[in-house]
Amino acid sequence: MVNKVILIGNVGADPDVKYLEGGVAVARFSLATSEVYNNKNGERVTQTEWHNIVLWRNLAQIAEKYVKKGMMLYVEGRLRTRSWDDQNGVKRYTTEIYGDNFQMLSRKQDNGEKPQDTSMPQAPDLGGSDDSDDLPF
Repeated sequence: MVNKVILIGNVGADPDVKYLEGGVAVARFSLATSEVYNNKNGERVTQTEWHNIVLWRNLAQIAEKYVKKGMMLYVEGRLRTRSWDDQNGVKRYTTEIYGDNFQMLSRKQDNGEKPQDTSMPQAPDLGGSDDSDDLPF
């Protein structure tokens, strides 16, 4: 069985980091991915999907220091769905991406300038070309 998610998107808000008993860090933030296509009328449409990202321990501490709203991230992880009963006794569900790995693909500067440091991690080579018809599966 495989439960693997790979996302490249923009961070929606600075991570919310909490420390649990024993000093275990957990970071939560949203990540936006977008799909652009032309509808049947030939109009360009952008559809944005929001993902709830959860990072634990060392990854959470790294996110706390370096991840900021607007940054582009590469995130690898797995889907987890959890449920709870709200204050009215209604069962609620949420699906989250539990991150196993992430890379910062951009860095947001306070003054809006482009980063001067070129030693930032590079995006992984995901293979393929721009031809969406030539899928490897």
